[in-house]
Amino acid sequence: MNQKNFEYLQDQLTFNGFGAGLSERLLTAMQSQIPEFSLPYQVRFGKDELRASLNFQKSAHQDLYFFKSYLASLKNHGQSQRINQLFYIQPSGSINLKEAFNLLQGRAVEKQLLDQQGDPYHAWLQLDFKNSDAAGNFKIKQFTQDYGYDLGRALSKLSLKELSNDESKARLLDSLRGGNRQQVTLLYEGQQHKFFIEASPQFKGIIAYNQHSVRQQIQSATSLQQQRQQPGLLTDQSQRLASQREQGLLPN
Repeated sequence: MNQKNFEYLQDQLTFNGFGAGLSERLLTAMQSQIPEFSLPYQVRFGKDELRASLNFQKSAHQDLYFFKSYLASLKNHGQSQRINQLFYIQPSGSINLKEAFNLLQGRAVEKQLLDQQGDPYHAWLQLDFKNSDAAGNFKIKQFTQDYGYDLGRALSKLSLKELSNDESKARLLDSLRGGNRQQVTLLYEGQQHKFFIEASPQFKGIIAYNQHSVRQQIQSATSLQQQRQQPGLLTDQSQRLASQREQGLLPN
């Protein structure tokens, strides 16, 4: 068995979100020298269960194994039907386990990909649950930079506490680009209101949810009341509030 190959595959599993728990089973399978094998994996994100079957294949010419793909199967809490998708491991733009979970939940993920000439480009990816290929995989919608979605610009229209400094803003952008539904704090009329948002590249905007994961406009999710603005809490945000009102995100 090729020890360096084993260590490389260990690192690859960790990088793609599977941790170190598969090392013993990976070692045993590689020592057997079988041409291909699969390793099962299971994890929970909150109350939702994600299973994965990781596929490995041995080179026909060298003592090397390759992590080729994994089949992800999501069972959302309270639902009996599973949602399945095969994700391929690629030199650039591979979908890690958490990103696979987010995609299977219908959210979009931003990745750096390679075009046919090998040049990198960025695109938002989202599963098309209405269309699948011959193998039964959902087709993947791509929204490239030419499509015109600017996550930072969409966020700037909202009066969020997380946008008040560069560090928290960078964390928020990274989380949304990874496909997460992120909790944020809306600053309005001197009060702070918690809700959740996710990126929506197809509609070039932001989707908001209340604490019960119900999708709705921000003023409904936060039960805003007209109150006098408290000094120091809102600074230089009149344009953001005006923009929110224009979009119907806040009451007039």
